Amino acid sequence: MSSDNASQMPVHNPDQPIIAAAADCPPEKSKNQDKNEAKRKAKMEKFLAKQAAGKATTPDAAVAAAPKKEKEPKAEPKPKPAFVNTTPVGEKKDMTEPMADSYNPVAVESAWYSWWETHDFFAPKTGPDGEISSKGRFVMVAPPPNVTGKLHIGHAMFVAIQDSIVRWNRMRGITTLFVPGCDHAGISTQVVVEKQLWKNEKLTRHDLGREAFVDRVWDYKNQYAGTIMNQFRRLGASYDWPRERFSLDDMLTRATRETFVRMFNDGIIYRSSRLVNWCHHMNTALSSLEVENLELTGPTMLSIPGYPAEEKFEFGVMIHFAYQVEDSDERIIIATTRIETMLGDTAIAIHPDDERYKHLHGKFVRHPFVDRRIPIITDAECVDMEFGTGAVKMTPAHDNNDYVVGKRHNLEFINLLNEDGTFNENAGPYSGMLRFRVRKQIIEDLKAKGLYVDTIGHAMSVPICPKSNDIIEPLMKPQWWVKSKQLAEPAMQAVRDGRLEIAPLTSEMDWFRWLENINDWCISRQLWWGHRIPAYFVRIAGRSDDSCDGDYWVAGHTEADARKRAEEKFPGVEFELEQDPDVLDTWFSSGLWPFAVLGWPESTDDFKKYYPTSLLETGWDILFFWVARMVMLGIYLTGEVPFRKVFCHALVRDAQGRKMSKSLGNVIDPIDVIEGIRLEQLHARLGSSNLDPREIKKAKIDQSKDYPNGIPECGTDALRFTLCTYNSSRRDMTLNVVHVDGYRKFCNKLWNATRFALMKLGEDFVPSTDAALTGHESLAERWILHRLNVAARNASSALTDMNFMAATTAVHSFWLYELCDVYIEYIKPITTPDADAAARHSAQQTLFTCLDQGLKLLHPFMPFVTEELWQRLPRRASETSISISVSAYPEPRSDYENSQAESEFELIMSITKAGRSLTADYNVLSKSILFISNASNASHALVSAQSDGIVTLIKGCQSVTSLTPEESVPAGCALVPVSDEVAIHLLVRGQVDIDQEIGKIEKKVAKATGLKDGLVAKTKVPNYETNVPEEVRETNASKIGDYEAEINVLRKAIETFLTLKGSS
Repeated sequence: MSSDNASQMPVHNPDQPIIAAAADCPPEKSKNQDKNEAKRKAKMEKFLAKQAAGKATTPDAAVAAAPKKEKEPKAEPKPKPAFVNTTPVGEKKDMTEPMADSYNPVAVESAWYSWWETHDFFAPKTGPDGEISSKGRFVMVAPPPNVTGKLHIGHAMFVAIQDSIVRWNRMRGITTLFVPGCDHAGISTQVVVEKQLWKNEKLTRHDLGREAFVDRVWDYKNQYAGTIMNQFRRLGASYDWPRERFSLDDMLTRATRETFVRMFNDGIIYRSSRLVNWCHHMNTALSSLEVENLELTGPTMLSIPGYPAEEKFEFGVMIHFAYQVEDSDERIIIATTRIETMLGDTAIAIHPDDERYKHLHGKFVRHPFVDRRIPIITDAECVDMEFGTGAVKMTPAHDNNDYVVGKRHNLEFINLLNEDGTFNENAGPYSGMLRFRVRKQIIEDLKAKGLYVDTIGHAMSVPICPKSNDIIEPLMKPQWWVKSKQLAEPAMQAVRDGRLEIAPLTSEMDWFRWLENINDWCISRQLWWGHRIPAYFVRIAGRSDDSCDGDYWVAGHTEADARKRAEEKFPGVEFELEQDPDVLDTWFSSGLWPFAVLGWPESTDDFKKYYPTSLLETGWDILFFWVARMVMLGIYLTGEVPFRKVFCHALVRDAQGRKMSKSLGNVIDPIDVIEGIRLEQLHARLGSSNLDPREIKKAKIDQSKDYPNGIPECGTDALRFTLCTYNSSRRDMTLNVVHVDGYRKFCNKLWNATRFALMKLGEDFVPSTDAALTGHESLAERWILHRLNVAARNASSALTDMNFMAATTAVHSFWLYELCDVYIEYIKPITTPDADAAARHSAQQTLFTCLDQGLKLLHPFMPFVTEELWQRLPRRASETSISISVSAYPEPRSDYENSQAESEFELIMSITKAGRSLTADYNVLSKSILFISNASNASHALVSAQSDGIVTLIKGCQSVTSLTPEESVPAGCALVPVSDEVAIHLLVRGQVDIDQEIGKIEKKVAKATGLKDGLVAKTKVPNYETNVPEEVRETNASKIGDYEAEINVLRKAIETFLTLKGSS
């Protein structure tokens, strides 16, 4: 910059306007001010004349004034008639009707899905001979939701994420397969149907019998599976529906039986009587992963299923009692949180080095309630001399740690419990009593014998069944188990060598932590709904062999198959086969999902073509329940990992941070967010659920807190987009319906922008054959096409990285902040009928390109509104797709790359933003006159060429004048530097009431001064430095500094106005 030019560019804080006033130009009224004053006088004269005339005609008006007529309330706008879809199912919506004035999600989302489905847009596209596209393939099996009711907002989360990535891949020309299905959810579904059966008919499953009860569950499944699949359609999930699967259908049943038989014959599945997690309320075992822990910090009274509601039992305490040493007056004090289990004690363990008890080595104690001598054993592994009394009771049949000790010392295993939660004959006088009533009674009986010591508070974890809220008991049961360690090692190795990627990193760390410490997996469930275990006990005539012994069991696909195997195993003997009545753990059959849905164990075309799959997207909470088991079983059964990548998304929590759960009554049906629902209707939904009345009452309170005004109608597209905008790689997220409603407004913005753009294009507009540049594009066009490139590149890069927040941000920013807020506004003067025809045509072509490509960028996230709007656009001759869902996803074009255009236009936007700030700061909101001073001829030429666009983008702007480096800025202008070459000047003199503006600023100064002085006074109190915490003192000092800075800025603003006024 030359010294001459530099002298025209004063150095100044860019955030502080400067007033430039000539010393020899005293303030004077402008012509406009004179005209306005004359108008005001004329209006006042007319007003006074009317008043005088009124008084003349009504002389008694002052005495008997007529009562003032109240304003009639404005009539509320009549509600628009409800939309009625008249499009026949499967046919394309009529796009010849005029566009509605505003976005209506009900109308927009109607008809499109059935048209997509009818035209098989979601089927994988292959070559003439069924070959995969040269661009590759993308295969994903959707996690099958439980057929236990309707989907909730957590399911909408995985649909939004999964379908976005599927639609993106499909639009890239990749052969794409997305397989839907439902899971039978053994425990959950059986519990729901049993509750309904009792609630409606006062019957249990045993009253019906197994076959009739299973038929009832199938009826339930058929009802809700259809509901769930329709919800998926409403959410826009682009599944290949002819491949829909159910985990109990023939294909999955064949795969499940094959897996059990193969693993049984290979010795990986074995039978053993071991401790299981037993739920008495449901009479079934659970895996350790299915058990939840209730953390207690101290004494807590809990209600237990199966007991009267008013009967509660104490947990979170440690009870001390004494055992009498045999043939001695000495006693050993024992501590336990489960006093009732002392009836199954078969040893007292002490540390071999504990001096307090060395004299008791090899001794016995007597059980006070049953005829049993209990040995005192030494064990350095299980006993901590420093904890408690140093003596530990051993109940091997009812405690996992004691079970290990019992095996090590060959102790007796005494089972106390029946499957229904009552004590059996081994409990002596307590036989037949419910377990927690034994707890109360045994304390009283210990007191009577003088063996009770005390009860103290104790923090503890109580194992809970999440389906019934029953307290889990370790129980000895003969069950089928899977040797998991030998399956886990290949699953870990697959991640180590890169064959399987797990994201985010926290989930990969969880993967190794769990698999390295994996235990054998109990796969037996004492249910009727599910895959019945294809194992048969061989009952040999004349013998009473133990059914716990796996040697007397065979496995087969059918009874005939099992009989053949039994004959080979026990040749020449007479026997009967008895099939195990239990069913397999749901996660066992679900673990086969990614390959069984493709036809395994048969070598089907689908299996050969689409396995292994590409991606498994799911919540991190089932990484072990499901994902690990799919990988372990997939490698074992097929020799390959079932998918190349696992992406674990965040869990949707309620406002209290709880996981969405039907048992808590906090689930929200995504359809309610799509359609909207009143709070009263949400409450009514709870009344028709299977929740306990007490749970319903609490759930209603929670709903009133979370949704005090109900849920507004948001539409599918807004819901999907919102769910994708969250940081999906986090562990948890809380859905705020306000955010969803905000993106509904974004849909309305899209609607209005497209509607306006179509008007600017005109009915006779014909898009060019392709989107290539002509070389005649304006700066704004070159800039917006460059930004389109940036959006396309960023969106695809983010989707590749599974960064849905970044992907949605890229597309949203392009539409809202660049296309709508800038380009469409900028070209308004260019697209008027009287504008230059060539410039108008070029701007229209670019506008069409942005609309076409912008809708395609957005389609994976918002499928319905983008299809509706895209179908409104004219077509290029080169466009062969009849639906946006199968059109080509935008890719960056080299001819659109233009960093120079971006740099130049960013300067124009900086000028625009500075101009908006200036006009707002000086309250010149109409007919503002701006001057742009330039330090170079290049910037002058650039600004001159874009001045009309700048006028358009600054509301109320009358003119923008670009000054050459030699031209001076008119006097009376406020200034804000934009860059080292450009500054913007607002003509202020004659446009504002200076005294009024100074008065406003002085009030702000007074307010800031008062706040500062008040805070300073607080710092002057005695002992302030010693009594007030350091962080508070630092905060106060910072606030005082902020107030002083604000006051200085305001005073400088007053000085600028005074300078303009011509006084010191």
